[in-house]
Amino acid sequence: MSDELSWFKSSYSDSEGSACLEVAHSTNEFSHSIRRTVHVRDSKLGARSPRFTVPPDAWSAFLAYASLGA
Repeated sequence: MSDELSWFKSSYSDSEGSACLEVAHSTNEFSHSIRRTVHVRDSKLGARSPRFTVPPDAWSAFLAYASLGA
């Protein structure tokens, strides 16, 4: 799998880059519709990191939950 995504870290990440997630957004045309996805990986492993992909509404729900400090 090529790494054509533009990955970024949270502004809350420390300067050493440890224990961070990196996120990338993509938009693809799929069966006559637009499919947007959010890709997530571990920053420590970079391009070698396993990734998972979620729809934007699931990512937004996760961020809302995480911001509660739960």
